[in-house]
Amino acid sequence: MMITSKDNELVKEIVKLNSSAKERREKKLFIAEGIRLCRDAMISGAKIVNFLYTGEAAEKYAKDFDNIRSSAEKSTELSRSIFQKICDTNTPQGFLCLIDTKMGHSLYKVDIGKKYVALENIQDPSNLGTILRTAEALGIDGVIISSDCCDIFSPKVVRGSMGALFRLPFMIAEDFTAFIEQSVKIGISCYGSTPHNAISINEVDFSNGGIMLIGNEGNGLCEKTLSVCTEKVKIPMKGRAESLNAAAAAAILMYSFV
Repeated sequence: MMITSKDNELVKEIVKLNSSAKERREKKLFIAEGIRLCRDAMISGAKIVNFLYTGEAAEKYAKDFDNIRSSAEKSTELSRSIFQKICDTNTPQGFLCLIDTKMGHSLYKVDIGKKYVALENIQDPSNLGTILRTAEALGIDGVIISSDCCDIFSPKVVRGSMGALFRLPFMIAEDFTAFIEQSVKIGISCYGSTPHNAISINEVDFSNGGIMLIGNEGNGLCEKTLSVCTEKVKIPMKGRAESLNAAAAAAILMYSFV
């Protein structure tokens, strides 16, 4: 039966999940909106708890509709007006998946010889999404995220990652500095990116892998974290700009790293 009321409990739940990181943590659910993200979620084997759609979208994207619906535990039709109310985008395509946060791509440990990126206190969801997308494109083996980063399951991160969130192994480190310190102790090189008292990434041999650390947009990595890193590295800059956007800096660092 089609949902046509904004007072429906499922509609209220979707609205909360879109706007609240706390709700996403408590319910262990997040949202992927749009034909491409829903398709990526299905192909990547994410657990689709509920597939919400409009009749118009079901007709327009008939093949994808059938495939996604068959992969979902449940499917629910919404009227176009109600669907627009629950979406985070201005021009919704009529497909939305409610996905379990336990997607099967968790990173449980880091291995010597592989290459990872670690993010500390990244606050802009667009930056985080872009970094995830770039990390996957460059073949990074996994991502470590500090617990004070913005929510990795927020709608803007999910969209910005362009599906990388479904495929790239990641973990959330509750004590980020302790995790890096322990990694160094077991023989994993950890490179803290900073413009201060650091060597150029062009002068470092990254062939043995390790972890590349990237910090907060305004303040960079905290001093405590930098103090436990194996090496401090920087991006050589010739122009007059004092700094780079976090996502742009991350892209350069990861490209040099791999």
